[in-house]
Amino acid sequence: MVTVEGAGVRAPAWRGGFGRLWGAAVLSSFGDALRTAALPLLATTLTDEPLAIAAVTACGYLPWLVFGLLGGAVADRVDQRRAMWTVDALRGLLVACFAVAVGLGHASIGLLIALAFALTTFQTLFDNASTALLPSLVDSDALGSANARLMTGQKIAGGLLGAPVVPLLLAGGAALPFAADAATFLLAAALVASLRPVAPARHRRPAGSTLRKEITEGLRTLARDRALRGLCAATALCNIGVGALIATMVLLVTGWLDAGRTGYVAATTAYTVGSLAGGAVNRLLVSRMGRVRAVLLAGSTQIGALVVMGTVRDLAAMVAAMALFGLMGMVWNVNTTTLMQQRSPAEMLGRVSSAFRTLGVAGAPLGALLGGAVATAWGLNTPALLAAVFFTLSVASLIPAFKRDVPVVAPQDGATTAHVTR
Repeated sequence: MVTVEGAGVRAPAWRGGFGRLWGAAVLSSFGDALRTAALPLLATTLTDEPLAIAAVTACGYLPWLVFGLLGGAVADRVDQRRAMWTVDALRGLLVACFAVAVGLGHASIGLLIALAFALTTFQTLFDNASTALLPSLVDSDALGSANARLMTGQKIAGGLLGAPVVPLLLAGGAALPFAADAATFLLAAALVASLRPVAPARHRRPAGSTLRKEITEGLRTLARDRALRGLCAATALCNIGVGALIATMVLLVTGWLDAGRTGYVAATTAYTVGSLAGGAVNRLLVSRMGRVRAVLLAGSTQIGALVVMGTVRDLAAMVAAMALFGLMGMVWNVNTTTLMQQRSPAEMLGRVSSAFRTLGVAGAPLGALLGGAVATAWGLNTPALLAAVFFTLSVASLIPAFKRDVPVVAPQDGATTAHVTR
């Protein structure tokens, strides 16, 4: 039996490595926002085929389904710090070469698809290594705050700063956003490389151990732990709902609400602002009610926000609901990630993390297809209600998972104690 104590209500120290990891994550998010916004715009100048343009986005998801579990297993085997800076350096060089190709007029849809696939393939290793490295850089009772600061910084860099800069960069040429993205990768690599090497908390691998066996071992660990299994199921169900909502949001706002592009921008901006607020209030919520109850509150509140989106035909209500949805979404993300980190064996954290991400990516495109189908069959507001159904199932799946194994202690200290039976 392994007992994990973690209030997660103390702020992490910026010194000692966390500050540099935060800086690297924020820089990468800023560069990702530049590239993510610029790629579709570049694709539309190369072809007017919707399927070809959609393929660029699809190839940004596909590697998670193909290599996600493998990336987690590799992250558990290698020096995570070295893996991260090496991957970022390679991604920086790759995007720099792409920027040169764009500048010379050699861009093509095939090249865009290859770039999207390659970058996400590298990301499967980087993200899993980053999740596994963070607990070694901060104290256990500051892990929740560290996750909140990371996610909030990434949201600011990617949601508020990155995308609006793209038109300014494009004025200087189609290659400039990609050159800037390459620079952020290389700077992030330098920051991670400057971290002090951390001794890995791993058991010696048995003779004859293979990546396939290690992936299977990680999946078995996930399946045997009721709380981890519940978190994974809840994450997958939520992402189906989110996929349905995101895929049809523009139709919901511009069609059903008849609010036009201005309304759509207002709704998406409200979501981003709400997410930032969620990062700010998360620590207070956890200190008052504990991490598990904060997760349940977040999921339950999001159900209400989705019902408002799908039933109240008013832009002001939509904006308010999107802000609340974003706020509680950040609370959900921070605390489910922290619980996963706390409950997972250190030597398997990369593999457990990769299972979470792979399930999440698999749920989003499924939800997008379902959202499009129900919008066609029953109306443009129904995907939001479909999402509410999946969020209800998600919250319901968490209640038995944590009912006995993870009691929440007195609200004044906000700690959770997880008893993991092996």
